[in-house]
Amino acid sequence: MFKPVRGWPSLRKLALRRKRAPMIAARLAPALLILACTACASAQLDEQTARPPAAWSPERAALDAGRYLERIATIDDGPVPLNAVIVSAGDAPQRASEAARAGLPLAGRTVLVKDNIETREWPTTAGSLALAGNMTGRDAPLIARLRAAGGVVLGKTNLSEWANFRSSNSTSGWSAVGGQTGNPHGAQDRGGRNPCGSSSGSGAAVAAGLAWAAIGTETDGSITCPASVNGVVGFKPTMGLVSRTHVVPISASQDTAGPMAASVRDAAMLLSAIAGSDPADPATAEADAHKADFAAGLEGASLAGVRLGVLRERAGEDARLLALFDRALADMRAAGAEIVEVALPTEDDMGRDEFTVLLYEFREGIDAYLAGSPADLPVRSLSDLIAFNAAHPDTELRWFGQDLFEQSLQTTDRAAYLAARDNSKRLAGAEGIDKLLAEHGLSFLIAPTTGPAWLTDLVLGDRYDGSVGAGSIAAVAGYPHLTVPMGHVEGLPVGLSFMGPAWSDQAVLRAGAAYEAVRSAPLAQPQLADSPAR
Repeated sequence: MFKPVRGWPSLRKLALRRKRAPMIAARLAPALLILACTACASAQLDEQTARPPAAWSPERAALDAGRYLERIATIDDGPVPLNAVIVSAGDAPQRASEAARAGLPLAGRTVLVKDNIETREWPTTAGSLALAGNMTGRDAPLIARLRAAGGVVLGKTNLSEWANFRSSNSTSGWSAVGGQTGNPHGAQDRGGRNPCGSSSGSGAAVAAGLAWAAIGTETDGSITCPASVNGVVGFKPTMGLVSRTHVVPISASQDTAGPMAASVRDAAMLLSAIAGSDPADPATAEADAHKADFAAGLEGASLAGVRLGVLRERAGEDARLLALFDRALADMRAAGAEIVEVALPTEDDMGRDEFTVLLYEFREGIDAYLAGSPADLPVRSLSDLIAFNAAHPDTELRWFGQDLFEQSLQTTDRAAYLAARDNSKRLAGAEGIDKLLAEHGLSFLIAPTTGPAWLTDLVLGDRYDGSVGAGSIAAVAGYPHLTVPMGHVEGLPVGLSFMGPAWSDQAVLRAGAAYEAVRSAPLAQPQLADSPAR
């Protein structure tokens, strides 16, 4: 997600949701399969955590996969659809059983995948009708790693179209392919609350218990914002820890995939499966050296003696959010953490240069991706995409335009781009996070991830009134950023962010797990299925 003018957004089911015919057939199969599992109450998931039962077996792996498919049919495709999942796999129970029987690390746990990441079963659309036929028949390397570790690809999730990089006035969670994704929280509000983006479907699906975990992608906020406002854990790893090959790109400098899950441990397990070097992605050259069992040691993780830099100015002015933040600080202080008030330098110059970088890299990256797709596509360049959208105003341009596409097409000055890239990286990294950590002897920086979810508004677009957070600097630097549920404001989740230096992924996850273990604030509970308020 990247919104240079305004932010991210929310819930409401749109009557104009469009699904491709093959996907409709694929989604009907699970509902039929579930008829055989209605007596499986003993193996049903804990709906608060969506974690597998303690006693694990191939049979239970299959039953859990079936339960997730049932929840997709009843919640995501129910009378008031959540629209988080575009397509799902009817054979997931069989594959889950096989993976568990083989003794693989993830043992058949189910994972939903954002629909800008290639999987061999289905088209990869990035939410655009121009890519409705983008059936490449190949797995992105991160998906191949997931399967090799025993993870089951349960389906594809909806997203903000083109990962929120088409219009500066868009509505997060909306795509021409999937319609508007909802937020499982705040259902009492007319119009519904926004799921944020661009990994909208991934965040909403995990919150609604539609899979064990999900994979999102982030350029600037696209994992952490939807995780925060949907009340789940989201982790943006160090850029280069996870391969980007066969992932629809925005920025070679900032893009990364990452896990979204019900707990830090689950996110760490998923990261362990998908991380690693990829010869086709030079940015991952160091990944194998930093790959680890990221879940190891989380149960005993401690904040004792850990110095945390508190970004107070990024906490906003909402008294309710500030009270939550202060409660989180008190919990961590009681657990032995040292709390140090610090301030980031202004991000104005960094943000300006970041925008230049994204405009330039998007044009180069999307041209290369479209030209290299083995599918029979009607578009092979950014120019083609702009023309396609213009030719489909009632479907693609009904709610917002494509000014970012048009600006990107005109951003061709390579010298200016290189200067902007070097400057933004320096301001975010060496003179930003690194400098602040070193000057104060800090391990991590913390701040509220963002404010509560706003109301979805397709006419006016995303509204960031009251939004807070400091995640952009970690995105530009390419450093790890974890958000963990901190509590809620009037039933709307709010996350707490932990940011660290490059390749400190395991340490950041341990800090987040340690906070998760001592958190005292109650968490928001989603309002699902047949809630009449929705």
